[in-house]
Amino acid sequence: RIRPQLAREKIEGCHICTFCMPAEPQVMLGKDKAFTYDYVFDMDSQQDIIYTHCTEKLIEGCFEGYNATIFAYGQTGSGKTYTMGTGFDVNISEEELGIIPRAVKHLFRGIEERRDSATEQGKPVPEFKINAQFLELYNEEVLDLFESTRDVDGKRQKSTIKIHEDASGGIYTVGVTTRTVTSEAEMMQCLKLGALSRTTASTQMNIQSSRSHAIFTIHLCQVRVCTPDDSESNETDGRLANGSSKISSEFETLTAKFHFVDLAGSERLKRTGATGDRAKEGISINCGLLALGNVISALGDRSKRSTHVPYRDSKLTRLLQDSLGGNSQTVMIACISPSDRDFMETLSCLNYANRARNIKNKVMVNQDKASQQISALRTDIARLQMELMEYKTGKRMVGEDGMESINDMVHENSMLQTENSNLRIRVKAMQETIDAQRARLTQYLSDQANQVLAKVGEGTEEIGNMIQNYIKEIEELRAKLLESESVNENLRKTLSRANTRSSLYAGGGSFSPAHFAPEIVASDIIEMCVCVCVCRVCEDHVSDHEEGEELEGEEEEYEMEGEESSDESDSEELDEKEDFQADLANITCEIAIKQKLIDELENSQRRLHTLKQQYEQKLMMLQSKIRDTQLERDKVLHNMGSVETCTEEKAKKIKLEYEKKLSSMNKEMQKLQSAQKEHARLLKNQSQYEKQLKKLNQDVAEMKKTKVGLMRQMKEVQEKNRVSECRRNREIATLKKDQRKHEHQLRQLEAQKRQQDLVLRRKNEEVTALRRQVRPTSGKVNRKVSLPEPLQDPSHRGIPGRPHSAGAVAPNGTPRKYPLRTGSVYTTRTARAKWQSLERRITDIIMQRLTISNMEADMNRFLKQREDLTKRREKVSRKREKIATEGTDTDRSIQSLNEEMDALAANIDYINDSIADCQANIMQMEEAKEEGDTVDITAVISSCNLSEARFLLDHFLHMAINKGLQAAQKDSQVKMMEGRLKQTEINSATQNQLLFHMLKEKAELNPELDALLGNALLCVTCKLPLYVCFSLLASDLLKLCGEAKPRKARRRTTTQMELLYAGSGEFDSPTGDFSASLLPLAEAQEGTGDMGPVAGHLGDRELTVSPSALSTRIAGLGVINPVSSPKSSHAARLQCVYVAEGHTKPVMCVDCTDDLLFTGSKDRTCKVWNLVTGQEIMSLGDHPSSVVSVRYCSSLVFTVSTAYIKVWDIRDSAKCIRTLTSSGQVSSGDSCVSLRSLSIPPGENQINQISLNPTGSYLYSASGNLVRMWDLRKFVSTGKLTGHLGPVLCLTVDQGNGQDVVLTGSKDHTLKMFEVTEGVQGSIVSCHNFEPPHQECIVSLAVQGNSLYSSSRDYCIKKWDLSRKRLVQQAASAHSDWVSALGVVPGCPVMLSADRGGLLKLWHADTLAPLGDLRGHDSPVNGLATNSSQLFTASDDRTVKIWQAKGSLEEGIH
Repeated sequence: RIRPQLAREKIEGCHICTFCMPAEPQVMLGKDKAFTYDYVFDMDSQQDIIYTHCTEKLIEGCFEGYNATIFAYGQTGSGKTYTMGTGFDVNISEEELGIIPRAVKHLFRGIEERRDSATEQGKPVPEFKINAQFLELYNEEVLDLFESTRDVDGKRQKSTIKIHEDASGGIYTVGVTTRTVTSEAEMMQCLKLGALSRTTASTQMNIQSSRSHAIFTIHLCQVRVCTPDDSESNETDGRLANGSSKISSEFETLTAKFHFVDLAGSERLKRTGATGDRAKEGISINCGLLALGNVISALGDRSKRSTHVPYRDSKLTRLLQDSLGGNSQTVMIACISPSDRDFMETLSCLNYANRARNIKNKVMVNQDKASQQISALRTDIARLQMELMEYKTGKRMVGEDGMESINDMVHENSMLQTENSNLRIRVKAMQETIDAQRARLTQYLSDQANQVLAKVGEGTEEIGNMIQNYIKEIEELRAKLLESESVNENLRKTLSRANTRSSLYAGGGSFSPAHFAPEIVASDIIEMCVCVCVCRVCEDHVSDHEEGEELEGEEEEYEMEGEESSDESDSEELDEKEDFQADLANITCEIAIKQKLIDELENSQRRLHTLKQQYEQKLMMLQSKIRDTQLERDKVLHNMGSVETCTEEKAKKIKLEYEKKLSSMNKEMQKLQSAQKEHARLLKNQSQYEKQLKKLNQDVAEMKKTKVGLMRQMKEVQEKNRVSECRRNREIATLKKDQRKHEHQLRQLEAQKRQQDLVLRRKNEEVTALRRQVRPTSGKVNRKVSLPEPLQDPSHRGIPGRPHSAGAVAPNGTPRKYPLRTGSVYTTRTARAKWQSLERRITDIIMQRLTISNMEADMNRFLKQREDLTKRREKVSRKREKIATEGTDTDRSIQSLNEEMDALAANIDYINDSIADCQANIMQMEEAKEEGDTVDITAVISSCNLSEARFLLDHFLHMAINKGLQAAQKDSQVKMMEGRLKQTEINSATQNQLLFHMLKEKAELNPELDALLGNALLCVTCKLPLYVCFSLLASDLLKLCGEAKPRKARRRTTTQMELLYAGSGEFDSPTGDFSASLLPLAEAQEGTGDMGPVAGHLGDRELTVSPSALSTRIAGLGVINPVSSPKSSHAARLQCVYVAEGHTKPVMCVDCTDDLLFTGSKDRTCKVWNLVTGQEIMSLGDHPSSVVSVRYCSSLVFTVSTAYIKVWDIRDSAKCIRTLTSSGQVSSGDSCVSLRSLSIPPGENQINQISLNPTGSYLYSASGNLVRMWDLRKFVSTGKLTGHLGPVLCLTVDQGNGQDVVLTGSKDHTLKMFEVTEGVQGSIVSCHNFEPPHQECIVSLAVQGNSLYSSSRDYCIKKWDLSRKRLVQQAASAHSDWVSALGVVPGCPVMLSADRGGLLKLWHADTLAPLGDLRGHDSPVNGLATNSSQLFTASDDRTVKIWQAKGSLEEGIH
């Protein structure tokens, strides 16, 4: 719940930093941080809405026997007491009542409703008993607010209330006053009595602040009639009815307790201004809330659910043990402030509530044992009666083996019922569709008739309605007619089929015409086949849809991560799939239809063949009968002719008798002849049927082939789409993961950059002020100022796990009280790895908290400034109104006041933007803290054995002692600096006053100076700091005096003491012991008489050095010594002029500018040399191993050691600001101080070389088989260059076509080119592989223009053309040993190479023709670098030689 802004907050100009998403339970904090909860209530939410959503269901649950808890949490003054309703006021309205008064009213209203309902139904009235308790947790003491014998000092006495736990895990208290309540008024009176006894006090953040936690508990006990289940009420059996009537007379006892918890607000002492008792109360409140937060974290954090839940750490958590993860329905209301002044408290509260959402409680009904047993028995009875009913109905049956089983008819019946219901729904839907179409047709026809009548001129509304009714009636009759015809047709078909079957099986002489009409049967078959095929296609479509759903279920994770995939491709794939399915369905339907036709035609042919045989037999039989009859007739006539006695009448009679036979036979003959004609017609059509049958068979075969092809194509397309979709989703998921990681690193680096900029700006201001005003008084003070920061304790910098002697001394100087264990226990690799991970995690946590605290301090400073500016604006506004009412000289005054108001408004807007930026940075740091928690400290510690635990404990002890010692030293330094600063301010104020008086005397003669002094006095009256006023005055005086521009001098690195004491000659660089400055060749040739700008620059001041300062600066520093040139006439044109000495081990790498030299050595240091003065400036140490590569750009030095790249800022002092790793991780400061070991951590690789692009914005590091890219503007890894099969040993970067051209040489003998566009991320493959490759691994590269030079361990040097990407020249066996370094001589087309024997060779850059060689070193040359006039070679002899060319080298070296 977000409370409204207070009037004081509005007056002070506080902005609203929260925003509620409409129609979503989300609250936005700052710009883009969203928190989701079950309910979110904005500032305009009313009390009744909060009660309805949060508490109403809990009260109803209490009547069913469920426990409930509701508690409000938030900072002090966020509205918790108002929300809960425990702070009573006389003038409070009905709408402003809190949760507790509304809950009490709801409770007693529910009791009355249940009593009235039982009376109306004729049931026994339930009995209710309500008890109330009111506890206060003050300074970790449980106090009873209902206790009438309490006095004012009772809170200081020891509480007698005890907290216990019963057998079921429930919490109850002993010694608490319990009051029985019978009405709402009594309950409210108890609540008011306890609320008035509660401890409250006033703080700077809240006038009436709760100083204790309050818990108001309602115990509800009810005895009611047991309610029968629904299954029992639906039974019809007589015994079941009797049993339920018996059960209804039984009673059950339900109990419930409802905790209303009003927590005291979390507070910060610096904001509340609490002192004395108020401070003790605040500390006690915060301790209780901390314990509550630990319990919530243990219950809500999924990674900590198996750990111990610290309920006993506080009495508050002990009292709420049921509510947190126990038997209770719990609601937490997080009350927050919307003002940006309370941003940190709001963020903490929202995170608190977010963890509480993950808690899962186990809720159960609270019944007495008798009620529980009755409920269990009732459940068993209901179950047994249900089983008995199933046996009676035949649903259950017992088999011969005595095993129970479910009757198959039950399953079949359920399936048929389901199918029947589906068909009913379908018929109903089709009927509704038909009715809608009929109504539409009726409307259409009536509209047409009305239009015709309207054209004629006879149309009226009555006629139109009558026509519409007639049309509607006609359509209904037509529908009924069609339905009747359809029924009639079906009956006729059924009758014809029955007649056909009877004629076929009877074998009589009458034949139905249905035999000779296969077209009718074929049409029926076609209709039936179409229906069957449509059903099958629907089933196939449903099965395909189900398979698609299964595939979607399996690939749900990929679909969640692939939300940004293209919608167009998805729609095309869906359309293609639907087309395939439609084609497949049509082909399947046609195949089924034609197959049915083929079967029917074959059956018809078989029937025709059978009928043909029957017809032929009958014809032959009839013909034989006719022939026999004719013969018999002729025989009878012949006999009659021969017998004379036969009368004429008898002859006529016989004649008639035979004529009748003949006529009947002729009729039968005609019938057979007609059947024969029909049979002949069918035989004639049989050839057509055979052709049709053959054609249908061919069509079916082709369609089956097409169907098989379509199905195969569909499967291939589906498999292809599935594979591509999976691959695309995986790529999208990987890209999203990388993006989130990069964004997190970017936010972290930006926050660190802002913090560093702020610290740097402050330091610069302090240095500027001290330079102007402070002067040292003695050499002793000088030594104090020049002392470096206290070094880290050497015991901490040692290798972890190294055994110490028994007589070792602790870091604080005291002898150890215990002997240290020695042996192999401390030297285990696992223990060292665990200690390193824990140490890194501790450092990260410290840096994160330090950054957040600094940001919070900045935000508080901005809030204070905004408050002051707001008050000042109000004062100016009142002044303007006063001037406007007085009316004296209003225009001019109001205009000036308006300008001042505008300036103040602009400043307030700027400060508001700064506050918003601070809030956004804090949110980013919080997210980074959540995402960056990669090391689970609990898991690491829990996995330790005894020896590892001792190892970690010993190192934790050392770390604690070292940190304590450093903190004590820092405190003493801070106190000393504060005293000096105070003294300096006093001296500065005295000197400024003297200067002001002197200038005031001079101002009488100079009006401009008088005006400047007037402005300075105006600044003082505006309450600006004195040093600001006098710095402005000094700048104005410089402008007034017209100081000439200083002469342009060579850029030189100055020391911290020179910046601080620029005016004194004591701290100038000593040059007396250095024979000559390292001048460029062009200046050296002019002779020693003209030393150039450097000599002029050094000669402007007197070069004197105090002995103390000289001894401090010279001790242990390296020196660049000159080398005398040979006097021989055959001296080489390339001569060594200087030697830099100072390293104690071989020099591995070198880099240079015109003024500075950087050398890295095996002594784990990188030295910075001043080429102007010839001295070592600083030494960059604390590397884990040898420094193998060094680069310099824009006051940043990059050094490489093992798997780490250290970034040093040398502008003020030698300070490591970042540590980069080969795996792409970035950490602030020096994270590998304690890693003084040659072993490389798991997951990291040795970094062989680094290189910067020409603009200095990107760094490329060769580690393992790849080259990692670093964006130096954000200090984040943006991608990697891949493609090599072996480790990358060397690389160089050039610029071309607006992009970086990276050239890499590897141990796999190949040379590759990569083109990197600015802003590109991810993995980049090579754009070209140079052929032919070297025979051995490539160790050095050099670029000049469009030419690339490469050297290898095969003693060969090759020249490549970068524009045409081909080999131009090569020098086989260029050296007799490995070629270890390449470089281009400045100012002439000559290439220089060095080998492991120390030999230097010169080659013509165009033709690779040898120009000569000379002995450079007696040891291997490891590195080579050039500036605009000199060459530098680093060797194993611990020196760096500086070479200069005398004359042109194209003609040869001698």
